[in-house]
Amino acid sequence: MPSASVEMFQPTADEENEMGYFRFRKTFTIFPGVRVNLSKTGVSGSLGGRGATLNVGKQGENVTLGIPGTGLSYRTPLSTTLFLLLLAVAVVAGIAYLVAPETVKMLLHWWQPRWF
Repeated sequence: MPSASVEMFQPTADEENEMGYFRFRKTFTIFPGVRVNLSKTGVSGSLGGRGATLNVGKQGENVTLGIPGTGLSYRTPLSTTLFLLLLAVAVVAGIAYLVAPETVKMLLHWWQPRWF
């Protein structure tokens, strides 16, 4: 099912002088964790979910790391070192899931309220 999301936007110098402006953005979920974002300025894709997302678009590849439920996040361009680090974390998490799936699920969802 397609889902819409909101993204912060920095207006250009011309737009700052105007009273207001319209924006368009629509996000479609292709698979869980895989999204295509459409806007008036182009198309981008996102891979990941709450806490860590890889964004690929006109501005290049960026990684967004956040603390789910807090609204706090950090966005940085994807470098080779960061890519290898994230790949290593994914491999370790995958191996840990094969060994003890319930423990990994518990650690991944520690922040969620009890009513989830």
